Amino acid sequence: MGVTLKELAASLNLSPTTVSRALNGYPEVNAKTRKRVRDAAERANYHPNTRARSLATGRTHAIGHVIALSDSHEIVNPVFADFIAGAGEAYSRAGYEMVLSMVPDSDEAQAYRDMIARGAVDGMIVHGPKLNDPRIALLTQLGVPFVVHGRSSGVDAPYSWLDINNNRSFRRATEFLLQLGHRRIALVNGLENMDFAMRRRNGYLQALHEAGLTPDPALMRQAEMTEVFGHSAATELMRLPDPPTAFLSSSMLVAYGLRRALVDQGCRMGRDVSVITHDDDLSYLPNGRDVPLFTATRSSVRDAGRKAAEMVLSLISAPGQGPLTCLMETTLIVGESTGPAPGSRPRDTARQ
Repeated sequence: MGVTLKELAASLNLSPTTVSRALNGYPEVNAKTRKRVRDAAERANYHPNTRARSLATGRTHAIGHVIALSDSHEIVNPVFADFIAGAGEAYSRAGYEMVLSMVPDSDEAQAYRDMIARGAVDGMIVHGPKLNDPRIALLTQLGVPFVVHGRSSGVDAPYSWLDINNNRSFRRATEFLLQLGHRRIALVNGLENMDFAMRRRNGYLQALHEAGLTPDPALMRQAEMTEVFGHSAATELMRLPDPPTAFLSSSMLVAYGLRRALVDQGCRMGRDVSVITHDDDLSYLPNGRDVPLFTATRSSVRDAGRKAAEMVLSLISAPGQGPLTCLMETTLIVGESTGPAPGSRPRDTARQ
């Protein structure tokens, strides 16, 4: 059985007010004391009365996530699950809960307004930003603390965001394939009205231009990031009169579809055709064991979820601070899926 707030405070030789403020993340309680109180609360199995705490602090201790149904193909997928798991860890440590709402597209803006008007949440995390995303202006106008998972090109007003460096990531991956002697490099991307996919395409194009190559539109595909899309795209591309010798894939699910298509074509991945994919380091979809199956640009989406949650909690606890931003770099992991282009002599890739 858990202890009461008074009992927890007595065991720490602190006042109940100090313990309550420490558990609720008030900035006037120093970090050392907050950690001491939270560790003691966890050991003692202390669970605060959520209703009483809300009345005392004026906060709901909940963070909102609104997902439009048309975005479910990009958002409600294995990547989203790992992001939510990471965010949930941060919420739990801070005594916060998550409010997740899936609504029709036409109701999305009203869902944000209603959630905030009801006082149901203290802050929001925005998922899957598109180009010129109108949700950023809406939430800024509504005055709620929020963090965007990603960025929105075309939005000039400052806002808080966490993103990976998609442009640099795919530019570097393309450069790696160029150093291996590949010149026919296909891009199998996510939907390019999504900001992350647009940035990845730009990185790919920049690397080709810098190498003096003219991008071939016939080698570019975009769609929902599924295994089936990867298979169909690779099947079509390998039937071209001058097929690609390498592929850039925007997700592990797509990469598995590419691999299946290459097997169907009698090609060995890494010898006949190379593949680089983006790997969100999913907990239940590991990239091989001792040796990575795919060469990949790796960045943990679970870690991104945890960091984004910590950012919105920070905005709530200290409302006067300016927009927070975090740009996460990816790591290029060399696996079994890449090798020299057939008939080429690759340049030195040791720097990668």
